[in-house]
Amino acid sequence: MSMRNKMEELERRRSQARKMGGEARLSRQKERGKLDARARLDLLLDPKTFREIGLLATHLGKLDSPTPADGVVCGTGFIESRPVCVASYDFTVLGGSIGPVGERKVARLRELALRERIPMIWLVDSAGARLSADPEEAAWITSFADTGYLFREQVVMSGVVPLVAAMVGPGAAGTAYIPGLADFVPMVRGTSSLAIGGPYLVKSIVGEDVTEEALGGSKVHTEVSGVADLETANDAECLAAVRDYLSYFPSRAGEKPPRRTSSDPADRREEALLDIVPHNPRQAYDVHKVIAAIVDGGQLFEIKPRWARNIVTGLARIDGWPVGIVANNPMQAGGVLDVNAADKAARFVNLCDAFEIPLVFLQDVPGFMVGSKVEQQGIIRHGAKMLYAVASATVPKLTVVMRKAYGAGYYVMNGRAYEPDLLVAWPGAEISVMGAEGMVAIAANKETDEVKKQLAEAIRPHIDIERTAALGYVDDVIDPRETRPLLAHYLTLCQGKQVERPWRKREVAPV
Repeated sequence: MSMRNKMEELERRRSQARKMGGEARLSRQKERGKLDARARLDLLLDPKTFREIGLLATHLGKLDSPTPADGVVCGTGFIESRPVCVASYDFTVLGGSIGPVGERKVARLRELALRERIPMIWLVDSAGARLSADPEEAAWITSFADTGYLFREQVVMSGVVPLVAAMVGPGAAGTAYIPGLADFVPMVRGTSSLAIGGPYLVKSIVGEDVTEEALGGSKVHTEVSGVADLETANDAECLAAVRDYLSYFPSRAGEKPPRRTSSDPADRREEALLDIVPHNPRQAYDVHKVIAAIVDGGQLFEIKPRWARNIVTGLARIDGWPVGIVANNPMQAGGVLDVNAADKAARFVNLCDAFEIPLVFLQDVPGFMVGSKVEQQGIIRHGAKMLYAVASATVPKLTVVMRKAYGAGYYVMNGRAYEPDLLVAWPGAEISVMGAEGMVAIAANKETDEVKKQLAEAIRPHIDIERTAALGYVDDVIDPRETRPLLAHYLTLCQGKQVERPWRKREVAPV
């Protein structure tokens, strides 16, 4: 056979492999509102930048097996001209299940991502580990063993390069832990799911009848469990979110995140900040309005917006600099910190610290929730997790006390002891172990309401920010309209920040 004939045969095989599971299966994907594995790559990556590896792979390497690419499309490409590694599971081929050859391809990709320090992206649409009833194949044994390497290697990659697991379909058993270990997990409403065991396994093991959506759909994991970070309407929106998310991050640890030119003036004074926050510490407001007034173009890429809504975490830019925002939200449960809020904040702080993204804390916190219910949930353990993360972070940390900063809430929101590079407050703010009314309620519990009111008024001037500033515990009391210009100034000032810590083999963090 001549080289020309060989090339014709090769192109025939390659063309067949690109057809994936065939028109019938691709049509079923489309009927469900899902894109196919290759169409997703076209949307995710810069045009014409994808280069595939393992196109000719098949189930157990059988040349006659109708399993194109062995159910996972792997390769490299660019997002905003920066390289990424991508594994896109193909549900039209054996349900996108993890087979030994397909996993060998993904392992090769992980190896490349780690060696070259390139972000790793999984587009998960998979039934999990591949099972076979044929004792001669026993493919599941090899697949099961190889999958163990996936999780260990993903842990090694954590904090070295950004890890994204976009749930564009199901992720069961083995493929459920890929997002469990990833940095960012968006899900598609109505078509994606996550569960250790699917509905059939749940029925057989625990006798529970449950749908895939009720078991682990996007609503469950973005509102109840907190496993996922964002719910999107469709595949296209999900992939756009991945591109947007990565724009805030460097490609690898040790690099600074990319700064963008901003048309929003760094010295912009926002008049609305004089009116958004009520003077009454018990009156609610939406902290999103404060954030929008401070950041470039009012744009916040919120992480876990529907879970633990009493605290807001998200990515934004100030004068073009990427920042991580951590803000108490009095609109939800008064902004009190509970178990989920502490976990959400701790995870986000660790993420930003790993990739050199400065942190901006906006404080209006009444403290941690108290009571037997939260004690049984382990509020001390979870609160310690947030405290540990904030204390460990060595990126620039800027703190603004907007209204109240009470108790341990003040500490974990980057108070004075936690090395803030800037600590300022707005007029009327209070920093104290608790509010005046709370102190009076404890110390004068037998007094009349009128006496308690008088005592509270007498105490209030001693915890007011003017007194705190006079004692030198804040850097300044500022006009709220100066918040953005001041943050922009310090973000530029602190770009070269260096912090030394005592040597240790590793931390022993609370869990």
